[in-house]
Amino acid sequence: MSYRILPLTFLLACATAPADGFMANLRALCGQAFEGRMTEGSPQDSAFRTSRLVMHVRECNDSVVRIPFHLSEDRSRTWVITRTADGLRLKHDHRHEDGTEDSVTQYGGDTQEEGTATLQQFPADGFTAGLIPAARTNIWTVEVIPGTMFAYALRREGTDRRIRVEFDLTRAVEAPPPPW
Repeated sequence: MSYRILPLTFLLACATAPADGFMANLRALCGQAFEGRMTEGSPQDSAFRTSRLVMHVRECNDSVVRIPFHLSEDRSRTWVITRTADGLRLKHDHRHEDGTEDSVTQYGGDTQEEGTATLQQFPADGFTAGLIPAARTNIWTVEVIPGTMFAYALRREGTDRRIRVEFDLTRAVEAPPPPW
């Protein structure tokens, strides 16, 4: 029989509210970068298939974790996960190379269920539905299996739209340049 030793952050996360445990699991990655690969996607997501995908858990505090997501040299995307009074919020911060916000930015949503210390789901909010009407049924999932894998996924209910990118947490890579 073999036993697996779990990281202390994972064990502590299991003893707290799921949202707090989830944030603790993210903060444990702060400062580190990891390479990933698309494991599910549609033909319109070809950039995800042909680019080098790197996430960098760049900025962390008790209530906000900012994770730039780079597609090769494209540094326009940052996932922002915020602890709210009722759970967690995921927003997508998209910027141009000069640092100004893209016209399609700050979309995402808030958790509606408790989730777990390792998995949270974020249904699209009203702002997202107004900004991107087709995305009104989006549900984003973020998963953190400490010491193993980080995943970012999107599914659009009622359609075949799916994206899943998995990052290998067993092998950190050199941190990329700052996001735009």
